[in-house]
Amino acid sequence: MNIFSTKKDLTGCILSYKAKNKSIGFVPTMGALHQGHLSLISTAKKKNDVVVVSIFVNPTQFDNVEDLKKYPKTLENDIKLLDTISCDIVFTPSVEEIYAENIVSNKFNFDGLENQMEGKFRTGHFDGVATIVKTLFEIVQPNRAYFGQKDFQQLQIIKKMVKKNRLPVKIKGCSIFREEDGLAMSSRNIRLSKKQREAAPFIYKTLKKVQRKIGAKNITEINEWVENEFKKQPLLELEYFTIAEEKTLETVEKRESDKKYRAFMAVFAGKIRLIDNIRLK
Repeated sequence: MNIFSTKKDLTGCILSYKAKNKSIGFVPTMGALHQGHLSLISTAKKKNDVVVVSIFVNPTQFDNVEDLKKYPKTLENDIKLLDTISCDIVFTPSVEEIYAENIVSNKFNFDGLENQMEGKFRTGHFDGVATIVKTLFEIVQPNRAYFGQKDFQQLQIIKKMVKKNRLPVKIKGCSIFREEDGLAMSSRNIRLSKKQREAAPFIYKTLKKVQRKIGAKNITEINEWVENEFKKQPLLELEYFTIAEEKTLETVEKRESDKKYRAFMAVFAGKIRLIDNIRLK
């Protein structure tokens, strides 16, 4: 396993593989790796000759400075974990290596995708995401890049960014990887207290119930039901719940038979923010 911390060294290695017509799969991460990340890497290994994993906590996508400071950083353990699954290349740049002295986001137009859900609560978040992903794509030059559907809005925005910038990379969305009790795997989960961790699976249980109710109840009734259910949970605070169309991410009040929909929610357990979603049949 090759580990690089500079763009120059990584680029040299990538070009040597490209010269041999090797396909490059890429999994960008912010570290604190878990089985969800490993599932993305496993999928990438099946479809590509070489797999690159980046570990970089991107400062420009955090609208909350405290959240950035507390984001778990476990680089030594992450590298050991990647070694056990025979990862080919790990890229671990510093903030200075990526941004030099100008730690700011570029501005993007995502045709309104950025104004929905997360965009209403996290100012500038998706500009930060797109800035780092575009930068990493330009460095790694992957044929395919892999993202989890837990961050479904992010996935759609990255697809839009790639299309608008005509980047030569295929974006692959992969299924949400869950704990045995249904909680979506997230690097933030390790910050949950024991009681918060015991309460957190309620998020997925609620989404599953929404999935069952969608045929029998209208969306207004479901919205009210979800809000009332969370009022009964002292350790969990619902920030938002919405049913939205997958392509536009716009909240809907009534479903149409020819469109695909998902239920999305963001929940606070203390100061720790958890998100999840589920496709509605």
